Amino acid sequence: MELSTGQPPTLIQHRQQQQEPDDKFPSCFSRTLAKIIMCANKGGRVTRQPQMHEDQERGKRYYMILLGINYMCLFVGSVSSSLLSKFYFNHKGGSRWVSTWVQCAGFPLLLFPIYLFKICTHRKPFTGFTPKLLCLSILIGFLLGFNNLLYSWGNSYLPVSTNSLVLSTQLVFTLITSVIIVKQKVTFANLNCVILLTLSSVLLALGSSHDKPIGLTKAKYFIGFFSTVGAGLLFAFYLPIMEKIYRKVYCYAMVVEMQLVMEMAATTLATVGMAIDGGFTEMKTESIKVFDLGPKAYWLTVGFNVVTWQLCFMGTAGMVFLTTSLTGGVCMTAIMGINVLGGVLVYRDHFGGLKAVSTLLCLWGFCSYVYGIYIKMKNEEEENHSKELENSLQKSDHQPNQFMELAEIVTYNA
Repeated sequence: MELSTGQPPTLIQHRQQQQEPDDKFPSCFSRTLAKIIMCANKGGRVTRQPQMHEDQERGKRYYMILLGINYMCLFVGSVSSSLLSKFYFNHKGGSRWVSTWVQCAGFPLLLFPIYLFKICTHRKPFTGFTPKLLCLSILIGFLLGFNNLLYSWGNSYLPVSTNSLVLSTQLVFTLITSVIIVKQKVTFANLNCVILLTLSSVLLALGSSHDKPIGLTKAKYFIGFFSTVGAGLLFAFYLPIMEKIYRKVYCYAMVVEMQLVMEMAATTLATVGMAIDGGFTEMKTESIKVFDLGPKAYWLTVGFNVVTWQLCFMGTAGMVFLTTSLTGGVCMTAIMGINVLGGVLVYRDHFGGLKAVSTLLCLWGFCSYVYGIYIKMKNEEEENHSKELENSLQKSDHQPNQFMELAEIVTYNA
C-alpha cells in the first residue's frame, strides 16, 4: 500500500506515563494494544533517526495488524450493510430517511474503542482538537449525511448487484479528485485501473435495461441509477479531503474521535429530515403494519444495519489514514465484486453475460493496481535499504540514535 512518510517529533515527557501498566487490564494487553495503535502512524515509523532493523520490523508488524483489522471492518461492514439495506426494502420497508438514519446513528459505538484507547494509553480523548478541526469534522459530517441520503435513494430502486457496480465508478472520480486535492501521481497502475473500471460501467449501463425489478418504472430506475452515481461522486471528494486532513493527524485514536464527530453531524441531519418528514412515526407504523416479517425482524434489521454501517465507515476512515485515499477507494472497489456475488446468491439478482464481464473487468483493474503497488513498494524498499547502508557507513559508530518509545506517539496530536 502507499504509505505516508511524515514523522512526529519526540515526546520525552510522555514516556513515563505510557510505561505505567493499567490496573484494569493485563499490562501485556495494554502495551500490545498501545503499540498497535501507535505504530500504525505513518507506516509504523516511530523514530526521527534510522533505527535498528528489529525495531523497524516490529513497527511494520503492528502497522499491518491494524491495517488488517480496518480492512476486515470495511469488508464485513460493506457486504453486510449492502445486503441488509436491500433486505429492508425487499420486505416492504420504504422509508429512505430510515435507511439514511441507520447509516450514521451507530456513532455511540465508537465510544468503546475511544474508551479502550484511553485506558490502554493514558491519553485523554479529544486532546488536540482545534476549533478548525472540529468545524471541518462537522462540515464533512453533513456532507456524509447527504451522501447517505443519495445512497439510500439509489439502493431503494436498484438491485444490490447493479448498485454495487455503479458505485465502483467512484474510483474513477477518486483518482481525479486525488490528483487535484492531494497531488496523487498518475501511474500506469492507476490509469489501467481507471480504464478497466470505466469499461466495466459502460457494459453495466448497456445491460441495465434487463435488470429492473418487477413494477419499477424506467424513470424511477434511472433516478436510482443517477442517485448512486451522485453518491459515488460525493464519496470521491470525501476520501482525498480526509487524506489531506489526516496528514495533520499523528494518532489513530484521533481518527476514531473525528469519525465520531462526523457521524454525529450526519445523524443530526438525518434526524432533522426524519422529524420534518414524519420519519419516526413512519418507523413505528412500518414496524407494526408494513414490514412483512413482523416488528421483531424489523428492529433486528435496523439494529444490525446500524452496527454494520459503523464498521464500514470506520474501516474506510482507517484505510485512508493508514494508506491513501486512492488505495482506500481501490480496496472498496474490490469489495464491490463480493457485493455483486452476494446480491446474486442471496436475492437471486439477474447476472447476465454483460454483468459477468463487467465484474471481471472490475476485479482485473483491482488486481493490476495491487500488483503495481507491490512493485513500487519493492523498489522503494531496495532504495531505502541502499540509502540506510550508505548513511550508516558515513556516520560514526559511536553516534547515538535518538529514537522514540513506541508508547509516545499516541499522545501526540497536530
